[in-house]
Amino acid sequence: MSAVIIDYGSGNLRSAAKALERAANSCGYAGPIKVTSKPDDVALADRIVLPGVGAFADCMKGLSALRGMTQALEGAVLEKGRPFLGICVGMQLMATRGLEHGAHQGLGWIEGEVVAIEPTADRKVPHMGWNDVSLVESEEHLGGHPVLEGLQSGTHVYFVHSYHLRLARQKDLLASVDYGDPLAAVVGRDNLIGTQFHPEKSQGPGLRLLGNFLRWSP
Repeated sequence: MSAVIIDYGSGNLRSAAKALERAANSCGYAGPIKVTSKPDDVALADRIVLPGVGAFADCMKGLSALRGMTQALEGAVLEKGRPFLGICVGMQLMATRGLEHGAHQGLGWIEGEVVAIEPTADRKVPHMGWNDVSLVESEEHLGGHPVLEGLQSGTHVYFVHSYHLRLARQKDLLASVDYGDPLAAVVGRDNLIGTQFHPEKSQGPGLRLLGNFLRWSP
């Protein structure tokens, strides 16, 4: 068993790795937590985390620049069904495309587009700080999604983003945040899950989510 965090030049890898290690100790996950830019490590991992901070296009470019990485991701995640967690822009990269500074193709794993949060008199951009999430009970997970076990509507988590994922399919929405309008906070399907907020910065609830992910067997 091993969990890998992909290093493609974007994201606070140190805090993500430390949070995963703390979650692993709490939940009894015995495998190593490894930060890597090597496709071979991703191909062999039993679960994969893709963080991300910055612009959609820059993050997608950085990921694509790692020779063989997108192929390794597709093989491990789509073909072998390994659990996958995208964080912030790492979640957004799962989308069909991003519309930040032009149109840019994403991984295409979750149908939808990454679009700007429009500022209003009552809504500042970026969306930054602590906000509560509202969980969605889906037909697939009538008791709630396993990775969100122990969390509930009203749980406070930490956001930093100027763009959000506008889903094409409502059934891919697992939790939302009210920021003037409801925005996707957690999305997922099958063995994929992504959080717009940063679990590594969300204290207890974030560690609980990461521990759930490390135990998850989709």
